[in-house]
Amino acid sequence: MKKFLAMTLSLVMALSLVACGSNDEPAPDDGNNQAEQGETIKIAVVLKTLSSEYWRYVESGCKQYQEENPGVEVVVVGPSAESEIEAQVAQIEQQLVDCDAIICAPNDAGAAANALQAALDAGKPVLSVDTNVGMDGQTSFIGTSNVDAAKQGGLWAIEKAGGESKAVIIYGQEGDNTSNMRREGYEAACAELGVEVLDALSGQNTTDGATKTMEDLLNAYPGQIDIVLCHNDDTAIGAMNACETAGVTGVTIVGFDGNKSAAELVRDGKLAATVAQQPVAMGYESVKAAVAAVKGEEVEPVISAPVVVVTAENVEEYLNNL
Repeated sequence: MKKFLAMTLSLVMALSLVACGSNDEPAPDDGNNQAEQGETIKIAVVLKTLSSEYWRYVESGCKQYQEENPGVEVVVVGPSAESEIEAQVAQIEQQLVDCDAIICAPNDAGAAANALQAALDAGKPVLSVDTNVGMDGQTSFIGTSNVDAAKQGGLWAIEKAGGESKAVIIYGQEGDNTSNMRREGYEAACAELGVEVLDALSGQNTTDGATKTMEDLLNAYPGQIDIVLCHNDDTAIGAMNACETAGVTGVTIVGFDGNKSAAELVRDGKLAATVAQQPVAMGYESVKAAVAAVKGEEVEPVISAPVVVVTAENVEEYLNNL
């Protein structure tokens, strides 16, 4: 496991070398290249929110690229909650006024695409990070395969709890594409190993929302829940809180995102695992790809970030590298 984790973390470092295609090729000399003229390249980043630990990691990766690359200005914004779809659309529209490219992690892909169309119409590159907008003309998607990653976490949980176990899924915001894909991955793992999914309910992407959802599940299925598969780490912490309050023990709770707070709970034996994404690397690589697109360089349509299931066996190494 330690060898696997080390290999995965090394892949993250390798992303900065290979993700953006032909970055060594000079940009076309059309007289309008901003880098050649010494102009600042302005990249706008509109995330789902800036109110959670995970999205702060993405923001830090974006800012890291700016710090390492003079001549690049990065503005990162996001609404106060992932449920604020209209607020995010308004932020997209505001950022389009003065940027050379825009990166978005959409709360609602359709609503975001409608707002981002103005960027494409103006000839500005549009990229997605973490969650794919998936619109025609998009330059690139930088992120994790949420279906595969959730399936990996689900398979691990079932192997730990046993094949006769029963599971519940606490997914994210209703209609959110990332939530749908993670739910699909968890359900695929359960189907593959013959585990019954008792129920799947939304936790609203928040700790408080997931606490209430888990309380409802414990009341509906007393003594039957062996595994809780969660949309993100905030959701997993909410499920953990509900179990502790109810005096329920022995439940295998798996989070998703690999936040430091969740990894520490894994280390302390309160959560079983978290499926760790690489949000800092995703933020960094998304800005790198956006800058390359502005320069007219080739950018891969999909830039994949690896994941690792953080468990008691590898959590100390993970925290040391985080």
